[in-house]
Amino acid sequence: MTEPAFAAAAVAARDGYGRLLALLAAADGDLAAAEDALGDALERALLTWPERGVPANPEAWLLTVARNRQRDRWKSAEARHTEALDVAGLERTRAVAVLDDVDPDAVPDKRLELMLVCAHPAISRAVRTPLMLNTVLGFTAAQIAGAFSVPTATMATRLVRAKRRIKEVRLPFRIPDRSHLPDRMTALLEAVYGAYAIEWSTASSDPRPLPPEALQLAEILAALVPEDPEVRGLAALVLLSAARAPARRDDGGGFVPLDRQDPRRWDATLIERAHAHLRAAHARGSVGRFQLEAAIQAVHCARRPGDRTDWAALKPLHEGLHRLAPSQGSAVALAAVVGETDGPAAGLALLDEAAEETRRFQPAWATRAHLLARLGRREDAVAAYEKAITLTHDVAERDFLLARRSAVAESPAARRKP
Repeated sequence: MTEPAFAAAAVAARDGYGRLLALLAAADGDLAAAEDALGDALERALLTWPERGVPANPEAWLLTVARNRQRDRWKSAEARHTEALDVAGLERTRAVAVLDDVDPDAVPDKRLELMLVCAHPAISRAVRTPLMLNTVLGFTAAQIAGAFSVPTATMATRLVRAKRRIKEVRLPFRIPDRSHLPDRMTALLEAVYGAYAIEWSTASSDPRPLPPEALQLAEILAALVPEDPEVRGLAALVLLSAARAPARRDDGGGFVPLDRQDPRRWDATLIERAHAHLRAAHARGSVGRFQLEAAIQAVHCARRPGDRTDWAALKPLHEGLHRLAPSQGSAVALAAVVGETDGPAAGLALLDEAAEETRRFQPAWATRAHLLARLGRREDAVAAYEKAITLTHDVAERDFLLARRSAVAESPAARRKP
């Protein structure tokens, strides 16, 4: 009984964390206290579910236990003697009573409310997206720090300060007037994109879908502001990536690169939903970063079994993306595509131009190794593969790179060298 109980607790925490935290924090705006209450509920679940069985609605069980913890805190002597008496405090019991009958599965927009709180102008712009990733989507400070290339301690300090700021300013938990949405939309889109990117890059060897939050929130935003082409583009991007997830691993759990994936394993329903978003975005007559990224994924997903990737169609899209939103990823992706359309030497030249900013970026070294091998520079290719392997955390991808390195090192041409 222990393993099923632990598995159920893990699923409830992963899939419902943002919803539950938003419901708990909405009562008094204290994110840190809501996190403590939810953490206690999860701990109790791990202690009691193995013996008593998993409840019919795990998330509702967690919400009830966490809410009881909040009540205990509010009624405590410490709270009565140290917290100022104010209108918000007097309304706490009423707020929690309203939540008593709330089904956490029925309120996905609560996560959006919490995200909009995190994107409030009173919160530093630099921490809005990390705060959403941490509080709503459940990523750790370490994961977020890695995505933003800052020390974990620095990111953790920023998150603590931002949560304290929300409580101090008493930011309201509600969907703001639509006139305020444009100012907060960039941070919202970056958070959903960040969730997708972190999970995609840190997936374990066992195939897992993208987090339900990333998929659901992308489409919630598309329903909320259907006229925004970048919102539609992001929804398409996440859907197309999710559609390919089942093909990322072979039957033995091995990593399969995109151009070798079997299109028959892709989810046609998700692809069609993504195309609907792209058509709606195209009709608005403007182009943005997320639309270009989605268009790139759409080209990949247009490949049929037995076909080669349409590199010629991908090149102008990657060029446009790198001009519009230059980054490590866009630079390396463009170099990889140019290596296919214009030859490995041309792709390597682009990688050399971005060498300084990509020296700790694993895809840059994996791409460099591939291009060097195609040029016959096998010793250099082996060295690049070794560097890429040291920067790889996914076990299946590391095994794939080890195999590629061995194939290059043991090739007849390599053995003939003195």
